Amino acid sequence: MDLDGHYDPDNIFAQIIDGRMPSAKVFEDADTLAFMDAFPQGPGHTLVVHKRSRARNLLDAQPDELDVLIAAVQKVTRAVRAAMNPDGVTVMQFNGAAAGQTIAHLHFHIIPRWSGTPLGRHASGMADAAELKALAGKIAAEI
Repeated sequence: MDLDGHYDPDNIFAQIIDGRMPSAKVFEDADTLAFMDAFPQGPGHTLVVHKRSRARNLLDAQPDELDVLIAAVQKVTRAVRAAMNPDGVTVMQFNGAAAGQTIAHLHFHIIPRWSGTPLGRHASGMADAAELKALAGKIAAEI
């Protein structure tokens, strides 16, 4: 996956948005969706996507799409902080395979961090669905 190309309407995030694939939803409004990362780098790892944008990465996005997306990222980050009580929060966004992007749909990662606990490897193992659902409920309760 390079920085240029065509949007694939069958990518996994598009399938989650339209309900073809399940997810542990944290937050949803008319424009955005937040859900637990199925391959988390740590407990509480949450993803935020724009539901209607066809941007593959930050460089493809329109400014109005970014406006609502970053507002949702901030809202969900605050909820992750309140629910998980971390020492810090990492917010990441990757552009292209060389930068670590694995899904060609613009998305932000929100990962609570605790001092002395290293960040897990990206996409190293699938999490338990019941655990993700419980974490999603805990974070959603703070929104």
